[in-house]
Amino acid sequence: MKIYTIGFTQKNAEVFFGLLKSFNVKTLVDVRLNNVSQLSGFAKRDDLKFFLRELCDAEYVHAPELTPTKEMLNAYKNGDIPWIEYEDKFLNLMSQRHIEKTITPALLDKGCLLCSEHEPHFCHRRLVVEYLNKNSNLDLKVRHLY
Repeated sequence: MKIYTIGFTQKNAEVFFGLLKSFNVKTLVDVRLNNVSQLSGFAKRDDLKFFLRELCDAEYVHAPELTPTKEMLNAYKNGDIPWIEYEDKFLNLMSQRHIEKTITPALLDKGCLLCSEHEPHFCHRRLVVEYLNKNSNLDLKVRHLY
């Protein structure tokens, strides 16, 4: 099953929606804790719903079960915990939430996980895919879109 991930930072709208369209993304799955921030520019929830439908013939879904907690994210962003501890806490959180039982294959097939980070290396969207590959029967073939 093909799945993609993308971050909206360091991209303008033309590049962002061009990538989604060129890879025939069916559903943009928003895994951000805050999807309505004014800092998100074109990537605010309501704008995304419109642009995805009009430009990409794609749907928008917010998946809060795939987001870190506010406390966890703030601790990492503020430098109170290193990446390795944040990663461990987030993997444990996904396990506690049993996301492998609640996330449907239909949502992920030709879906794209959205977060703000430009690259996936230090972003929880990568961890979501890795967790699901390890803890479910899904065989997700991931491609990170830059």
